[in-house]
Amino acid sequence: MQLETYISDLLYRYDCVTVPGFGAFLTQRVSAKVHETTHTFYPPKKALSFNEQLQQNDGLLGNYIAEVEKIPYATALNNISKKIKSIKSLLTDGETVKFKNIGDLVLNTDGKIQFDPSSHINYLTDSFGLSHFTSSDVNREIYLENVENIEVHTPIILTPEKRANHNWIKYAAAAVFVIGFSSLALITYSKNNKIANQNQLAQEQAYEQLDAKVQEATFVISNPLPAATLNLEKQSGNYHVVAGAFRVEANSDKKVNQLRNKGYRARKIGVNRYGLHEVVYGSYTSREEAQKQLYKIRREHNRDAWLLIKKLK
Repeated sequence: MQLETYISDLLYRYDCVTVPGFGAFLTQRVSAKVHETTHTFYPPKKALSFNEQLQQNDGLLGNYIAEVEKIPYATALNNISKKIKSIKSLLTDGETVKFKNIGDLVLNTDGKIQFDPSSHINYLTDSFGLSHFTSSDVNREIYLENVENIEVHTPIILTPEKRANHNWIKYAAAAVFVIGFSSLALITYSKNNKIANQNQLAQEQAYEQLDAKVQEATFVISNPLPAATLNLEKQSGNYHVVAGAFRVEANSDKKVNQLRNKGYRARKIGVNRYGLHEVVYGSYTSREEAQKQLYKIRREHNRDAWLLIKKLK
């Protein structure tokens, strides 16, 4: 069984793919960056990591393998268990286990699994078709030096203009025009300012009269309507703890009622691509909160509950 192929397929759609009894492969979005030395531009990507402590089965990998290979879910889990035993045997012997397009696994001196992620593939679908590229450095100081050289070699020369003796008449006429225009503008501004002050005063008096009438008025409602109380429950978030999926919608409604009677905020989140009506214990905005509720539900109510990461419309 090509286990790494199934894990690789799921990493495009999910941030956490748990291999039961072995560990979990995690992804975290990394923004685009530029290498300062090589001037290489790298697109956004999903950074891969491995957590050996997350080994509890969440049903994601088993269900996917059962669907692809057309085998029962229990058989898929059994095949995964056999594959993990083989991988652990290789690691114990000191060999490096290579997962294609994922990374290399090897035991360190402390007996812990050390993961070296692969850089050959980008699991961020938003960056599909983007690759890194290198751009030459832009040196703007060169253009500044060129401008300075031009100014030195081609200085600007101002030549005084010959003026006739009668030019003082033109300046005198211009001065008279400027003084007259300034006086007219000052008179107009003073008149407009006076009108604006009068309008503001009248508006303030009108507001005072309106406030006095409102304070004197008495409102009496002979037959008031009873107050209405609405209890609206709206859940949001892309992390859902799944209780089950049902072919018959009536069964999913029955499941929702049963879970709500037990105190859960259960609801239906729609029909998946297999035509099954999905019922969840609740939806959460963060992975940490959803994971915490998942462990609690598995411990107290349903060991087969699993985490679904899905953006609802």
